[in-house]
Amino acid sequence: MNPVVCEALFLAGEEGGRFCLVTRPRGASIGAVLYVPPFAEELNKTRRMAAMAARAFASHGWTVVQLDLFGTGDSAGDFGDATWSHWLADLDLAWSWVRDKVPGRTVLWSLRGGALLGSDWARARGVDCPWLLWQPVMTGRQHLTQFLRLKSAAAMLNAADAQRTTLELRNVLAAGTAVEVAGYTLNAALVQGMEAAQLQMAPGRCCPLAVLEVSSNERLTPSPALERFCRQIDAEGVSGTASVVAGPAFWQTVEIEEAPALVAASQTVLDGWAA
Repeated sequence: MNPVVCEALFLAGEEGGRFCLVTRPRGASIGAVLYVPPFAEELNKTRRMAAMAARAFASHGWTVVQLDLFGTGDSAGDFGDATWSHWLADLDLAWSWVRDKVPGRTVLWSLRGGALLGSDWARARGVDCPWLLWQPVMTGRQHLTQFLRLKSAAAMLNAADAQRTTLELRNVLAAGTAVEVAGYTLNAALVQGMEAAQLQMAPGRCCPLAVLEVSSNERLTPSPALERFCRQIDAEGVSGTASVVAGPAFWQTVEIEEAPALVAASQTVLDGWAA
């Protein structure tokens, strides 16, 4: 692997700085990769994989920017105060910095719920760039439901009680009251933005996208959700590819795990976009 350089910096944003880790080649950069991270505990579970991928991408000439959104990691603010609008503005900050500092093509790279944020942001800002999606979440409502169920799981509730608890939490949030789930405080403004989010491409999108999933099954077949998404973008005339590689569901495993095949497949995609 070619040598890389890691640098930490803060971007000046509303209500304080946003922490960024920049991993770049020692020599000239061929372009930038802007990472849109996953949601809540999945962010912590996936830090090692994101760092491993960033180093690999940088060793092939890319400058990789990993952003801590408002209220997460080393950025300013508390998670309980974060809103969807905060996070959209954070992507504005990082995008402006990348476009100003790094010559060449800029690629968006998202993991899990980061795909929802990236989709909302790209459509609202009219951004059309190559996009690498890792295990994307298709709808914010479904993602939020899965997160709220952690409350039920912690209480070891049966299926009926768990469904009732999730509905009660939604009602509390709809009334404007924050709730705590798995150590994270969710406020109504963040939930409102996430609930409305869907993985959709902007009309007239021209740049390619590549979706990569991991599977621990012997048959490496796309999930039903990914198959539906592929049919959707194909009907819209969007240029995209979808692949499945062997590996663990590292964003939800009890122990921190790695999926080297996912990094290797991603590097192949980026090499093609660099040509």
